Amino acid sequence: MTQYLLLIYQDEQRADEARGPEAGQAHQDFIAANGPALRGGNALEPAITATTIRPDRAGGFVVTDAPFAETKEQIGGYYLIEATDLDAAIAVAKQVPMVGGGVEVRPIWSVPGAVG
Repeated sequence: MTQYLLLIYQDEQRADEARGPEAGQAHQDFIAANGPALRGGNALEPAITATTIRPDRAGGFVVTDAPFAETKEQIGGYYLIEATDLDAAIAVAKQVPMVGGGVEVRPIWSVPGAVG
C-alpha cells in the first residue's frame, strides 16, 4: 500500500462556509465512509497565520510572517490515506468535501531510514 496526501485547497474568502456545520458534517460523513484508508488529517488555520522559513545566501535563514505563496486558494486541510494505487487514491479524493477549491493528490515519498 502507498500513502497519499490529499491537500484540500479552498478560497479563503469562503472560509466561514468551509468551517460551518454543514461542512463539518460532510467531513464526518467522509471520515465514516473512508475510515479504513485514513491515516490522519486535520484542518489548518488560515494562511495569514503561516510562517515561512527560507535559506538566505549568507547561510542563515529568513523567517517571514506569511504563507509561502500568495494565491487565491490556500491549503485549508489535509487527509493522509493509504491506497493500493493512484486510481484508488483519486477515488477517495473525489469524496473529500470541497468548498470553493479542490483536492491535490500526492504520493508520499518513502525515504529509507526516515522517521514515520
